Amino acid sequence: MLRRLYDWTLSLAAGPQAPRGLAVVSFVESSIFPIPPDVLLIPMVLAERRKAWWFATICTIASVLGGLLGYLIGAVLFEEVARPILDLYGYADQFDAFSARYNSWGPWIVFIAGVTPFPFKVITIASGATGLNLAVFVLASVVARGLRFFVVAGLLYWLGPPIRAFIERRLGLVFTVFIVLLVGGFVLAKYAV
Repeated sequence: MLRRLYDWTLSLAAGPQAPRGLAVVSFVESSIFPIPPDVLLIPMVLAERRKAWWFATICTIASVLGGLLGYLIGAVLFEEVARPILDLYGYADQFDAFSARYNSWGPWIVFIAGVTPFPFKVITIASGATGLNLAVFVLASVVARGLRFFVVAGLLYWLGPPIRAFIERRLGLVFTVFIVLLVGGFVLAKYAV
């Protein structure tokens, strides 16, 4: 079943609407969607390697814009929803201390989450909730997401067929590792706050 899904995604990735789909997935992944854009980026680059840099650019721009939506969600909904709950249980002071620590390490947190499989949406929302400086957030996001997507695109551009063969032979393992990292990221985020 995974093989058929991969082949179907690969065929979609070569279609004329693929760049638009890549932009949408990259945008929503940074704020609310659980599936990373790599699921489309990889087969798209493999299908049209000469467009690798264009696809990485689409991912980067859309991901940073989606990150701004995540930031807005954290900034706007935190005060209306989460702050009263923290006040009710007496944790507001602890969150303020957490916010200070988060903001002192904010650029590194955004950068590390932006280049790793850690769910970027958790960091974009947390950045808005803690009031991380918006310019710092955007700069760290551009650097991290650009690095991540351009490295993936570059490896696929230069090593396309061997990487494709690796993915096709070990797709189940790659998918399993991705899910473990995704779930582990959410668990880590839950206990970090």
